[in-house]
Amino acid sequence: MVLAIIILLVIIVMVLMIYNYSVHKKIDTFSNLNQRVTSLNVLQEFMNTLGETSSIKEKLESINDILINKYSIKYSTIVVFDGAEYVIRTSNVDKKHWETLRNLQNDPVFGDSIKTATPKYVTVDNENEKLPYQKMEFGRAKCAIFFPLYVDNVYIGYWIIEGSMPHEFDKIDTTILEVVRNNIVTILKTVENQSTIENIVRDDLYSGLKSEEYLYGEGKKIIDGYTTSAICIFKIVNLPNINTEVSRKTGDKVVTEISNFVKNNLAKEYVFVRYMGPKFAIVFSGADVQGVNNFMQGLKRSIENMQIPVAEDYKKEKDMQIVQNGPNIIQNVNNNVNAPMADNEEIDVVVNPKIRVAISTYYKGTSLDGALKKLEEYIDLSNDNTINTL
Repeated sequence: MVLAIIILLVIIVMVLMIYNYSVHKKIDTFSNLNQRVTSLNVLQEFMNTLGETSSIKEKLESINDILINKYSIKYSTIVVFDGAEYVIRTSNVDKKHWETLRNLQNDPVFGDSIKTATPKYVTVDNENEKLPYQKMEFGRAKCAIFFPLYVDNVYIGYWIIEGSMPHEFDKIDTTILEVVRNNIVTILKTVENQSTIENIVRDDLYSGLKSEEYLYGEGKKIIDGYTTSAICIFKIVNLPNINTEVSRKTGDKVVTEISNFVKNNLAKEYVFVRYMGPKFAIVFSGADVQGVNNFMQGLKRSIENMQIPVAEDYKKEKDMQIVQNGPNIIQNVNNNVNAPMADNEEIDVVVNPKIRVAISTYYKGTSLDGALKKLEEYIDLSNDNTINTL
C-alpha cells in the first residue's frame, strides 16, 4: 500500500515536471514571439523616423528612444567613426561617461567581437562587481551587449546596450537584436547621405543665397510641411553676355541686385536658392501654380525694368560698340550714344537683365530633384520669353 502511494506520488511529480517544462517552453516561445512582433514594430518605427523631416541628430535620437522603450533597455549608445575619430551619435548615458563609451574599440574585452563581427555579452555576478570596460561608472551598468557595426565589410563603429542588473540579458533573443543592428547600419548609411548633402551646402558669395543642396536637406523640412508646392526656376539669360561684353564685376552686381530684390519680395516659408550659374530656384511652399504664375509675371517685369549701373571694371571706351551690337545688354542712360564723347565726359551706363521663367507643381514624397531638372532642361532649351507652366 505504501509502495503504491510512493509510486503514485512519483508519477504525479513527474507529470508536474513535464507540465512545468511544457509551460516553461510555451512561455519562452511566447517571449520570443513577442520579441519578434516587437522587432517588426521597431523596424516600422525606424522607417517612419527616416521619413520624417528632421535633422540627422533628431533622427538618431528618435531611433535610440525607440530601442530603449520597445526593448526596456536601460542604456543604449551608438558610436561611429567619422573619418577622424570615434564619435557618439546618440546615447542616453550621462555625458560624463561618454569618453569611456566612445573608446570601447580599444578595450581588449571587445577585440574579438570586432574582428569576428559577432556580438559580445558581458555581465557581473553580483552588485559589488563592475564590468571590465567601466572606469568611474561603478554602479551604473551591470551587463552589456556589444554589437560591432559594419558597412560592406568595413568596421564603422558599434552599438552597445547596457542593463542595470546582473545577467539581465541572459534570455534576450540576440538574433532579433542582430536584425535590429543591421537596420541601424542601414539607417546610419541613410543619414550619412543626408549628412553629406547638408555639409556641402554653401552660401553663395554674390547672391547671399544657399546653394542648390539646401533644397534636399534643411529646405526640404519646410517644403514637406505641405502636400503640394509650386516650384520655379528662372534664368538670367543675358548674364553670360554681361560678364564677357561688359565686365565680370557688373555680372556679379546683377546677380546681387536681382537676388536681393527677389528675396525681399518672398514670404519666409518660400525657399530661394542659387541653383547653378545664372539659374535660381524658388519653392513656393504650399502655393498653387496659378498664383505663382501671376506673382512671377510681376516679378519678371520688375527685374527687366531694372537699370543696374556698370561696375568699376567697365571700360567706357566700349560704350559705342556694345550699345550698337547688344541693345538688350547695355544702354547709355543719357541717350548720348550717337554723340561724340569728349575725353573727360562722364556718362551713366547701365545694364538691363532679362530672365526666362518656368513653373511646375511639386508633390510631397516625389523627387524634388527630378522635378527641378525637368524645369532646368526646359529653361536651357527654350527661347520663349513668356512664363511657362509645365
